[in-house]
Amino acid sequence: MKPEKSLRTRAMEILSRREISRAELKRKLAPYADGEEEIEKVLAEFAERQWQSDARYAEAYVHSKSRQHGALRLKQALLAKGVADELIQPLLPAPDAERQAAIAVLRKKFKQPAADLAGKQKQMRFLAYRGFDMEIIHAAIKSDWAEAPEE
Repeated sequence: MKPEKSLRTRAMEILSRREISRAELKRKLAPYADGEEEIEKVLAEFAERQWQSDARYAEAYVHSKSRQHGALRLKQALLAKGVADELIQPLLPAPDAERQAAIAVLRKKFKQPAADLAGKQKQMRFLAYRGFDMEIIHAAIKSDWAEAPEE
């Protein structure tokens, strides 16, 4: 029989695979902990040693997802993961970068501009689902399909 892993070892194994938010790590460790204090002690140690950082997690998440998703979706996902709003706000893409991402995503999904109102609405719904706001969506829809998107 294998020896029981300590909470600290479990946390180290989880963090060795990928960056993770404090709230997610707490949720993953909860089934193995004897009490709330034990989890908080491990989380405090890991934060103090900079082994776990919500800021670093948010930065990595935004960097990996900002080409496919808009600021609204990125912010919502990070808030759901337990990252504080003040850490998220400065990491969100600039409007110009977000507009370029929306144009690239739109052109990848739809190879040509919408022929009618129904097609335009379908494209707008697609971009809204991806988390782009209406100003960015309108700019992407109105963009000239002949020119290549800047990357």
